[in-house]
Amino acid sequence: MTTSAPDVPGVPDLHVEFDGHPATAEDLRIPAFAGFGHFTAMQVRDRTVRGLPLHLDRLDAANRELFGAPLDGERVRALIGHALDGAGARDASVRVHGFRPPGSAATVTMVTVREPARPDAAPRSLMSVPFARSVPHIKRPGEFGQIYYGEQAGRAGFDEALLVSPAGMVTEGSVTNIGFWDGASVVWPDAPALTGITMALLERGLARTGRPSVRHGVTLDGVGAYRAAFVTNSQGIAPVHRIDDTAFAVDEDLMGLLARVYDDAPRETV
Repeated sequence: MTTSAPDVPGVPDLHVEFDGHPATAEDLRIPAFAGFGHFTAMQVRDRTVRGLPLHLDRLDAANRELFGAPLDGERVRALIGHALDGAGARDASVRVHGFRPPGSAATVTMVTVREPARPDAAPRSLMSVPFARSVPHIKRPGEFGQIYYGEQAGRAGFDEALLVSPAGMVTEGSVTNIGFWDGASVVWPDAPALTGITMALLERGLARTGRPSVRHGVTLDGVGAYRAAFVTNSQGIAPVHRIDDTAFAVDEDLMGLLARVYDDAPRETV
């Protein structure tokens, strides 16, 4: 299935393939009615992806846990390339989903191709909400709580929801990871959460610079002790200027360091 995007020449608004063929109505019944599965999201630029091995490892690990079977990384790489060819795109937002239809023993791999995301480094505001995802280490579609609280945050004038456990521990954003800066180290909340690919790339890159990041428990009532905060996801990195009523200054030196580390992360071809 392909629909056109008039504002991005040559890139479809949405191109969908299942196991290497354009999606049929029957294929689309799988995510519509049997949506138990997992996915990863990536930005492709000039047919390359930062952290591609991490994406492939994520898909394989989730598939083994959910369905008891591996998901071959080289095959997934080939399916991504095939979908990009079908969409006629070199720059794109790509998602790879793994599903197992009812009654089937095999994983069905869905690849979607959209127009590339436009990075937005504007400072973000986060509204804390009392929610912690179940099985948070698996990235999966259709998470009701994330969507619900994200919508509530938007209606309240915030950019995103910040998920906080019943014990008052900061875990993650509704669509991001969150990091804090104490003036010496980047601090990631030590709480059950998805380890995002951008977060993982920053952890590795910071360690290479001799400024390793750390993981500590971060309480909602203790966020004001940090000098700065930021969020990360597949679209990049952005500073946080407010969590509820707690304001943060944008640390330009920190954001510059994170941008350099991220830009230095190796790319691989798809």
